[in-house]
Amino acid sequence: MTYSPPTPLKRFDQPVPSAYIHIPFCSRVCPYCDFAVVAGADDLIDRYVSAVVSEIRRAGPWRTLGAVYIGGGTPSHIPPDRLGEILAALQDVVGIESAAEVSMEANPEDWEPAVSNGFRAAGANRVSFGAQSLNNSELVFLGRRHGPREVTTAVRAARNSGFERVSVDLIFGSPIGSPDGGGLDHWETSLRGALDLGIDHLSCYALTVEQGTPFSRAVKRGAPAPDGDIQADMWELAESLAPEFGLDRYEVSNWSEPGSECLYNLAVWAQGEYLAYGNGARRFVDGERSRNYRRLDAYLDAIEGVRSPVAGKEQIDGWDAELERIFLGMRRATGVAHGPGVDALLTSAEGARLVAAGVVDLVEGRLLVTRPLLTDMVERVVLDMDPPSGTVHSRVT
Repeated sequence: MTYSPPTPLKRFDQPVPSAYIHIPFCSRVCPYCDFAVVAGADDLIDRYVSAVVSEIRRAGPWRTLGAVYIGGGTPSHIPPDRLGEILAALQDVVGIESAAEVSMEANPEDWEPAVSNGFRAAGANRVSFGAQSLNNSELVFLGRRHGPREVTTAVRAARNSGFERVSVDLIFGSPIGSPDGGGLDHWETSLRGALDLGIDHLSCYALTVEQGTPFSRAVKRGAPAPDGDIQADMWELAESLAPEFGLDRYEVSNWSEPGSECLYNLAVWAQGEYLAYGNGARRFVDGERSRNYRRLDAYLDAIEGVRSPVAGKEQIDGWDAELERIFLGMRRATGVAHGPGVDALLTSAEGARLVAAGVVDLVEGRLLVTRPLLTDMVERVVLDMDPPSGTVHSRVT
């Protein structure tokens, strides 16, 4: 059976079965990164690929997949044929629809034409380049190894290899750039430079200071931190500029051409089910959210010792499932469908204040965050809501 792309609303509310594959390897760890990544461990790539293939085969069949997302880390850091082995195992055991979206993250400096051809032959058909900036000084500050020229070359190579969808990720709000410290001029240069490449998807993320990272330690020593007000101005610039290039916002941090939304991300935000493989990977199946061991050595030891790689799991049901449905769904431009949690929010004192302030609204039966920059604030309000008496809570094991 061939997978058919859903209609616009179905695309958001009826997600396709999906899977996430984690590739932790990097040439270096960026100073802002707190993901489950490793650098200088290329000698473990073969072991890791074999472990992921083993995990796929032990987990067994499920529903045929309409979307696969390969994240990291840096998936483009491993040889294309090794990624092909993982996708072949996934196809053999679980099944991947012929028209499924198979998306991978990549660094621009890795993406030579031969590499691009190799990953396309391995089965990927969508690529998301971690450009982060098209400004040289900012790229140095962010610890990146490429320059603006490599971003252009990578996008062109992907198109020439037959990648159907190409996305660029940007980071905004680093405390470097123009004299005001915010770099609004540099941000516009990056935005226009990325959009001029003819991409069909753009992701823009505010730089955050995560605990335990080199950035966090630098800020504690007195280095400047990102300015929230300047970051808000930068987000507004993206929101106004992207539509000029045919990209509309469909989630707080993501813009795309109509029909080019990332299907895996849509599944996550719609509380859809998805498998996951690799260290630190998180899955959601049958109302249970589980996570693999984050440390690479712990994951490898578990798989090679024929033990479960799952480090913890939680059953999401009752009121907690309803709250999750709301705070995930309200990130989307289409909002979240009406339900008991929406009623509870709108009838609460805090919810009434949000409506009065023009932050949220109920439009045609869907809760919308009408001021997207305040989504995180609304999420905190939602998570603090008291459940009706007798409501079931999630169970952690």
